[in-house]
Amino acid sequence: MKNITVIGAGTMGNGIAHTFAQFGYAVTLVDISQDALDKALATIGKNLDRMVAKEAITEADKNNTIANISTSTNLASGVSNAELVVEAATENVDLKLKIFKDIDANAPAGCILATNTSSISITKIAAVTSRPDKVIGMHFMNPVPVMKLVEIIRGYDTSDEVTSKIMEASKSLSKVPVEVNDYPGFVANRILMPMINEAIITLNEGVAGVEEIDTVMKLGMAHPMGPLQLADFIGLDVCLAIMRVLHDGLGNDKYAPCPLLVNMVTAGKLGVKSGEGFYSWTHGTKDLVVANNFKSKALV
Repeated sequence: MKNITVIGAGTMGNGIAHTFAQFGYAVTLVDISQDALDKALATIGKNLDRMVAKEAITEADKNNTIANISTSTNLASGVSNAELVVEAATENVDLKLKIFKDIDANAPAGCILATNTSSISITKIAAVTSRPDKVIGMHFMNPVPVMKLVEIIRGYDTSDEVTSKIMEASKSLSKVPVEVNDYPGFVANRILMPMINEAIITLNEGVAGVEEIDTVMKLGMAHPMGPLQLADFIGLDVCLAIMRVLHDGLGNDKYAPCPLLVNMVTAGKLGVKSGEGFYSWTHGTKDLVVANNFKSKALV
């Protein structure tokens, strides 16, 4: 497989496109917004510049990577020659099902259709296509060019051949693929999101403040960042969407999202992407400041 199409030019999409292009794949990045595509190319350029500055790649490597990426605002033409399509759109079931119907209708018969979903059923997505044996999950971690893990999720009908090809493709990106089965949240988010949700419950009940909770998990459990900071980084809207998938899919109230999380998303406090979540993310500020709403959430 050498011709790759990535659907969605957001954080995950541009990271996936960057990574495939860096390893010599011809990548078409597709988004309905030309502005989003322009921003994605600018982000990829900046990330490559950082890699050059760190001597992780050469200037020639950077130029080759950029040359390997083309863009399109037309899904049909964008997937017409693809051997692998990786969908990285918003974590919304209805949107993903529509996209996969469109990809299936326009991609070559032998093309493998992958989704970067972090929680939605691969089997459900595959069911709207005419090729369920060729639908698979490729759950990359953020930031994609840096993080080694790729969760490879088999749907009910995903073939051994397709799984093997995607495992090998992931290895060709210098990633470590881990095969898992199709259950709500897979492995990563079935474990991670309830922990984040419990941290939010702990804050909401006044057990400890934002910094205290994050400090306990960083220093006591050797996590590189605390769960509330990580939630801000992921996006509180994404955390909420995944918790709802877990709650609906597993039918257990232990997966019910904390009301504080629901309220913050409703209020538009989404973390880094909105400038405020549990922390204030002022542009250019290295030291995080606990958001105003949580200054009174110290130990009680």
